Amino acid sequence: MKPLVSIIMGSTSDYPVMEKAANFLNDQEIPFEINALSAHRTPEKVEEFATQAYDRGIRVVIAAAGMAAHLPGVIAALTPIPVIGVPIKASLEGQDALLSIVQMPPGIPVATVGINGSLNAAILAAQILGVNNKEIFDKTVEYKESLKQKIVKANEELAQKDFKYRVNY
Repeated sequence: MKPLVSIIMGSTSDYPVMEKAANFLNDQEIPFEINALSAHRTPEKVEEFATQAYDRGIRVVIAAAGMAAHLPGVIAALTPIPVIGVPIKASLEGQDALLSIVQMPPGIPVATVGINGSLNAAILAAQILGVNNKEIFDKTVEYKESLKQKIVKANEELAQKDFKYRVNY
């Protein structure tokens, strides 16, 4: 089995956030890898990873970083594979990381999800892969349908709550 998605984080301290992406991909049976690589501390390893990713079968990269958050942009500069950036809330409530990832120059796009939004990054990766893979596409549709059902069920449970002055529309 070869990974289709690579989850890269600037530090293992990002793992608690990125675990949601790993869990989603695992639950959807999408092969992935997960590694810590730093754009600042191990730039040669980042370059090696990014330039070899496509040949290794990687089709989407999810890259997480906090503070200066250069990792997603550096990877995007080195590979034509789609890169999804996850800003990590490390300082300044994650706004610094968000702006670092979003403000890419023309020609070096990084799709960016919300701060600590690794689950959305994994869902987006599945949607990208699903364009050319019916099995992944169907699982993504099924997952999204389950989200609808969760809300329907939650609303039904909410309707059972008793309040003296509650008025429903």
